[in-house]
Amino acid sequence: MSPDTPTSTSVAARRTFVGDSFRPATVRITDGRITGIGRFDPHAEVVVDDRHVLLPGLVDSHVHLNEPGRTSWEGFSTGTAAAAAGGVTTLVEMPLNSVPVTTTPAALAAKREAAAGQLAVDVAYWGGAVPENLGSLAALLDAGVVGVKCFLAPSGIDEFGHLSADELERALAELAAVDGLLIAHAELAEHLGEAAGPVFADFVASRPPAAEVEAVRLVIEAARRTGARAHIVHVSAAETLALVRSARAEGVRITIETCPHYLALDAARVPDGEGRFKCCPPIRDAANQDALWEGVLDGTIDAIVSDHSPATLDMKNVSDLGAAWGGIAGLQTGLAAVWTEARRRGIALERILPLFTTGPARIVRLARGEIVRGAPAHLVVFDPEATRTLEADDLAYRNRTSPWLGAELAGVVEETYLAGERVYTRGAGLAARAGREVFPHDGDGELEGVLELGTGLMTGTDAR
Repeated sequence: MSPDTPTSTSVAARRTFVGDSFRPATVRITDGRITGIGRFDPHAEVVVDDRHVLLPGLVDSHVHLNEPGRTSWEGFSTGTAAAAAGGVTTLVEMPLNSVPVTTTPAALAAKREAAAGQLAVDVAYWGGAVPENLGSLAALLDAGVVGVKCFLAPSGIDEFGHLSADELERALAELAAVDGLLIAHAELAEHLGEAAGPVFADFVASRPPAAEVEAVRLVIEAARRTGARAHIVHVSAAETLALVRSARAEGVRITIETCPHYLALDAARVPDGEGRFKCCPPIRDAANQDALWEGVLDGTIDAIVSDHSPATLDMKNVSDLGAAWGGIAGLQTGLAAVWTEARRRGIALERILPLFTTGPARIVRLARGEIVRGAPAHLVVFDPEATRTLEADDLAYRNRTSPWLGAELAGVVEETYLAGERVYTRGAGLAARAGREVFPHDGDGELEGVLELGTGLMTGTDAR
């Protein structure tokens, strides 16, 4: 066959997630893109059995892979393999904790060089906003990042400084001029205490909800004044949701995300002296978790993403929670952890799926996370009824730890397809490294969708 000859295939499933529901469908694929969605065809090249569902590839817009510089914590090879095993086909990599941090075009170039040849899934990049690069954020966007991240309290990494209130406003004003996106770690230092020792409740008390609430208020007020787009990462305190609802009603351009550990773990059940549960902001109590779920169901929360922030085991397996590294390893288990809790609450799978797919994709303006004509044929075969007890050997991370070790999780990724190619199979593991870099406006911003199911046409969603 000539290299110029189009390659075509089809995948059929009686439960295919199209639009906002499951239905019988066949996905037709040519040269790695979806070219049509039609009635279920039992003679398609790949037929998914009735136990499984066919999903669009997940999008995780909050992942720390730490390469170059801290590759012993995680790297592109192991991190993207873990993504494929978790059904994530597109991730957005954070500007820290790599060395150098991604605050200049040169640092982005170094990160891209480190990623070359290692990607098992598609990867886009965040840049960083720090005091030293204010005034140069547009150049970083021009270099190809989807937006820039800032901290409003110390980041824990000396080379990535946090912004003052005045610097936050400067960054937002600069980004407003080019319609760029600022994402913020929203905690304020003046509300944070010191935590030492093994007692998890003491650590939680050291980072109270007020630290988040006042930081979110600060971002909202600055976004209102500048007209910029702002996004709050890893929301843990449910008290912030009312602020966000009110701000949106006034026209403030703000989105928010939360994480599986906030939706599926209860601080009262976290054992003392277990650094693998430490993250900032912290896991909170069951009442707070219930309120976060309300935010998921009413649309206040736009996305569920991992904030995968691993470190070496000697930094995580520390009984003194003041000394342990603060970050959850969750890239591979996000959907299963949230689905386990959703199922316990009687919430259907289709209610949470958009927060793993189109929700994060729209925040970063990438046309991903949908089974629609024109999209990359990134697909996942998922068994929603299967359960498993998570063991360290199941994990593809460089450092195989997780808050869910030993827990029974519902939902198993059986196969992951990237551009129509099967790149992961449960049991056999990773089959190919077919991932590519993704940049804003590189052709993944417009989609055309037509659903041919005998009930008329369904127009695809523009992920902008």
